[in-house]
Amino acid sequence: MQTPTLYQSTPYAPATWGKHTLAWGSRTYVMGILNITPDSFSRDGLLLDQLSREEVVQLAVERAQRMVAEGAQLIDVGGESTRPSTAGEAPLSAEVERERVVPVIEALVAALPPSVIISIDTYKASTAAAALDAGATLVNDVWGLHADPELAALVAERGVPIVLMSNLRGQPRREPVADVTRRLANSIELALAAGIPWEHLILDPGFGFGLAGAENLRVLNRLSELRALGRPLLVGTSRKSHIGLVLGTPVEDRLEGTAATVTLAIAGGADIVRVHDVRQMARVVKMADAVVRGWQEAAQ
Repeated sequence: MQTPTLYQSTPYAPATWGKHTLAWGSRTYVMGILNITPDSFSRDGLLLDQLSREEVVQLAVERAQRMVAEGAQLIDVGGESTRPSTAGEAPLSAEVERERVVPVIEALVAALPPSVIISIDTYKASTAAAALDAGATLVNDVWGLHADPELAALVAERGVPIVLMSNLRGQPRREPVADVTRRLANSIELALAAGIPWEHLILDPGFGFGLAGAENLRVLNRLSELRALGRPLLVGTSRKSHIGLVLGTPVEDRLEGTAATVTLAIAGGADIVRVHDVRQMARVVKMADAVVRGWQEAAQ
């Protein structure tokens, strides 16, 4: 009888652009979250009333430097909270979003090693363009190209990778894994039709984005099925509400739950994990990779 194994890594071609390469299958990459917001669900937003704009930028640089030192290879900069909005609440304007993120990205480019990938977390083409001009080299779209019809053409023109998230908010629902698969497949079609190269597509199942409660657990349990879409997976479960649902803990007390979901995500085929607590999760990633991808004592 054959011994059961964890998922078998698919040999995707590396994503190479500019000075960067993501060698899929060799490791799980860690993306650190940098929220330049006053209202992040995770309570780690840096845009605080008592701080000047210069102080916010300096604090953001210090936090990013710490995350890189702790093991992050990517820093994801966001200027708009993606928590579910209150009824009647208007989305953040692109102008305000740009004012928040562009000075931070410019400062990060100057302060971080050139090997660090700076990602802009936005669904707005004008914000993405300004962020790329400032030095970002990856776009992370929580609407998977369904929100701004100009974003796909911009990404194709700039030649950078994009994270396509499955966002099921407001979408008709049947079964969570099938719904996520269908939404991601549609995003892939939009990307390819705009001329974005296949090798520049990264997929995110969208935990917490239209998936309710235990549906998140079901998608995580069956994450390996999304490998059938043929692209690397980014998983962002850090501090999410489904962890609080299971453990009964507030957002600031979900470290162990996050560690468990990160481990299971890697076992299910995740290639990037997006996290708040980089130091602890980088250790979790290293241990999980040793089991899933193999460990060479001489390399340690």
